[in-house]
Amino acid sequence: MKYTFSQYQESADYIRGKIGQFCPKVAMILGSGLGYLGDVVEDAVRVPYGEIPGFCTSTAPGHKGQLVFGMLEHQPVAVMQGRMHHYEGYSYEEVSYAVRVLRLLGAENLIVTNAAGCINTDWNAGDLMLITDQIKLFLESPLRGENLPEFGCRFPDSTHLYTPELLELARSEAKEQGITLREGVYMYFPGPQYETPAEIRAARILGGDAAGMSTAPEVITAAHCGMKVLGFTLLSNMAAGILDQPLTEQEVLDAAAAGQERFSALVRGCLRRM
Repeated sequence: MKYTFSQYQESADYIRGKIGQFCPKVAMILGSGLGYLGDVVEDAVRVPYGEIPGFCTSTAPGHKGQLVFGMLEHQPVAVMQGRMHHYEGYSYEEVSYAVRVLRLLGAENLIVTNAAGCINTDWNAGDLMLITDQIKLFLESPLRGENLPEFGCRFPDSTHLYTPELLELARSEAKEQGITLREGVYMYFPGPQYETPAEIRAARILGGDAAGMSTAPEVITAAHCGMKVLGFTLLSNMAAGILDQPLTEQEVLDAAAAGQERFSALVRGCLRRM
C-alpha cells in the first residue's frame, strides 16, 4: 500500500478548501470523449488534478484532467473529466486514488463511463451498454498491500460490484426514453496497445462483451469503500479482428461525439432518479 489514510484525508481537505460545505452525493468518472457532461454542471467549481495533493495527471486523449463540483439534474455531483490509466505508468492504487478521496468528501454513488471495443458480434458500434459485471484477469488489484480499514475490509465480496438497484434504475430510464440499452460484461485489458484478434476471441469465450483499458480498478475500489456503482459503455468500435480494419484513437473520439446526445440523456435521466 503506497498511500496512508492521512494522505487521502489531505487530498480531501484541500478540495474542501475549494468547495466549502458542498457535499457531492454522486461521483462521476467520464471516459474518452465523454467528459462534456462536466461542462454543463451548474454553479461549477473546477479543480485541476495537478493542484490536488496526491493526485496524478491524466494524459489520455479527450481527458481534460479536472474535478468539477456543482449541480446536475438537481443532484450535487463531483465529475471527473478524465481518468488515470495503468498504461500511463500509474499503479492501480494511483489509478483509483480519486475514488477514495471522493468517498471521503461524501459521495455515496459512483457512475462510471467508458468507450470500449465491442466484442459481441450481435451488437453494433455506437450501441450503449449497461455494465452488469466485469472481468479483470491482469496484474494486481488496486487493493493490493496493507488494507486501510477506514475504507473497507481485507477481503471484500465482488458478487455485485455493479449495484443491482442501480441496474434496474438504468433499465427503467432507458425504456422510458426509448433508448436501446445493451447489457453485458466489460473485460479489462491494460493497454495501451489495442487487443489482438486472438485476445478478442479469447475474451468472447470467457464471456466478455466489451473490451477496454479502464473502469475495472476504480469500480473495485468504489465497491470496497461502500459506494453504489452504475456503469455504462459506449461501444465505440468493433473490437480487433471482427472487421478487416485497424483500430485508431480518432475512431473512438468520433464515436463518442456521435453518441453524445443519447449518452447524455441516459446518464442525466439516471441522475434524476438517484
